[in-house]
Amino acid sequence: MTTLVPPRLDPAWREWLVENLAMGASVPQVRAAAVAGSADPEAVDAELRDLADHPYLAVCRRLALRYDWLESVLDTYRTLRDSDGGRTLERRADLDPAEFFSRYYFGNRPVVLDGLMADWPALGWTLPGLAAACGDAVVEVMTGREANPDHAWQYDRHRTSMPFRDYLALLGSGRRTNDYYMVPRNENWSGALRPLAADIRAPEGIVDPSGLGHLLLGPAGTVTPLHVDNSSVLLGQVLGRKHVRLVPSYERHLVYPRGGTFSAVDAADPDLTRHPRFAEATVLDVVLEPGQLLFVPVGWWHWVQALEVSATVSFHHFRVPGQNHKMATPPAAGVDR
Repeated sequence: MTTLVPPRLDPAWREWLVENLAMGASVPQVRAAAVAGSADPEAVDAELRDLADHPYLAVCRRLALRYDWLESVLDTYRTLRDSDGGRTLERRADLDPAEFFSRYYFGNRPVVLDGLMADWPALGWTLPGLAAACGDAVVEVMTGREANPDHAWQYDRHRTSMPFRDYLALLGSGRRTNDYYMVPRNENWSGALRPLAADIRAPEGIVDPSGLGHLLLGPAGTVTPLHVDNSSVLLGQVLGRKHVRLVPSYERHLVYPRGGTFSAVDAADPDLTRHPRFAEATVLDVVLEPGQLLFVPVGWWHWVQALEVSATVSFHHFRVPGQNHKMATPPAAGVDR
């Protein structure tokens, strides 16, 4: 007698069933949703029978309860911050270091800073001027980005060396693209383009002057996906404008993290069918103008798009009160913006 073996469920559906059962959905609910989503009914039933008393599912349910508790703590913190201006991106002019650290750095609040770049010669940069200063230098650029949706973390596949003059010519073409971008994953700023660093002024009392920072340079249309950094960063906009979207550190459970530091959500056009909880997220929008600094606190998620040819300098070493500020030139940062 031949025993019929039920069809095997697709791995993606198997993961989906376990995840939703662990999060508290009932067996009838997940079965109905899977079948409505074109999963094979026989295969779904066989999988649910296997899962009924599986010890791994029991463990997943216990872990889900822990995460549910942690998320409730984050939601409580979000409610408290909302009552204290948590849905507002503040903008301050000529902010003194003491208040910067007490209210923003230690308070884990983003802020736009005006007036602290007024003495930067870099605000006079032009593409021809950059070519005249360092045109013969060989620089590294990330190219071929548009063909790979995972380019942000598969960056080693995209490293390309070229004369700085040739890269500036690409920028001068006026093409709007995300296909090439100079990001801080190289030695450009501390090596071939070091002469340009003389045009940058570390904000006094806020950033350690021995930390060189990093240069980001690209055409209109460059996009850095929604992601999070493991340290605070100060972005100084030198040339062109950038649109930035920020989501608070305490709303991590609403951005669908993937790959450790990135979000599965397209912050430019969120698909709320696939990512419904993102509708609950606090999204702060700002267009960063030349001469403005943006402080992004550690843990805050951010998405960045260049609206024009753009040059940005990022700083990562802060003169935190009470800390030793002597340091070597920092290594290249891990994420482009």
